[in-house]
Amino acid sequence: MAGPLLPELMARIEGKYRVHRWWEMDDPAARLARQGAAIRGIVTSGRYGATRAMIEALPSLEVIVSFGVGIDPIDMAAARQRDIVVTNTPGVLDDCVADTALALMLGVSRRICELDRFVRAGRWRGETPPLGRKLGGRRCGILGLGNIGRQIARRAEAFGMDIAYHNRSPRRDVPAHYLYCEDVRALARASDVLVLSLPGGGDTRRVVDADVLEALGADGILVNVSRGSVVDQDALVTALREGRIAGAGLDVFENEPDVPPALCAMDQVVLSPHIGSSTVETRQAMADLVIANLDGWFERRRPLTPVA
Repeated sequence: MAGPLLPELMARIEGKYRVHRWWEMDDPAARLARQGAAIRGIVTSGRYGATRAMIEALPSLEVIVSFGVGIDPIDMAAARQRDIVVTNTPGVLDDCVADTALALMLGVSRRICELDRFVRAGRWRGETPPLGRKLGGRRCGILGLGNIGRQIARRAEAFGMDIAYHNRSPRRDVPAHYLYCEDVRALARASDVLVLSLPGGGDTRRVVDADVLEALGADGILVNVSRGSVVDQDALVTALREGRIAGAGLDVFENEPDVPPALCAMDQVVLSPHIGSSTVETRQAMADLVIANLDGWFERRRPLTPVA
């Protein structure tokens, strides 16, 4: 295993397979030189991935099984060159990630965390609480209208929001009243709340830059439940500090678990520690899918959710 996972999942894997714990090896290179030829699978996550060096050190590697939907930390080019099967856990976490996006939208727009601190500090007795903004009647722009993005759209509509989105091309399977925007800046200009639910990786690195934040505008809110890499974090700090956008709800960051102190100090920012899928039910479903993919490959050569 490339990194620690849920203890219950690790116990299930170790109960059936011979496991080498990569993160506990004093000298991984030396260990792999001795035992790497016997390793046929990697179990990893969206946090730890699998590097080219790791993949190339395992000449018998057949499958990489990831706990999570994001595959950007896995060197897919190295895997494809060796015809190594890669699996992830799509579908089972869509609802909870979408719930997290809505929680962040509400947290920022209604100033929930700021007002929690207001009450705890005893300020309610002598001060009038600051006003928030309603979501109904505003437009939610979604960058990346995949499975998670569509679940976010459904929830936003239930709050009375209009929907805009940007993908590489318009979707044919979404309601006709969804507004399609040709590029990210156009989406930001059209949005009151811009929600990021696109994959990470080189193609999307810092796609939300200073120009996009400027287009979102002084009343706009940014919500990120995808990857920290898709946002220019320095530009975001500047935009928030200078009032170029109204606030941000962030579940992911550029260098997790490190979060810029400037973001931590801002009342108009709601922060969470990459907990989009962190519910008992979803993590159980993800663990079950990891086991199904492992067993599917090693027992039948048919994993349940291979990455296309």
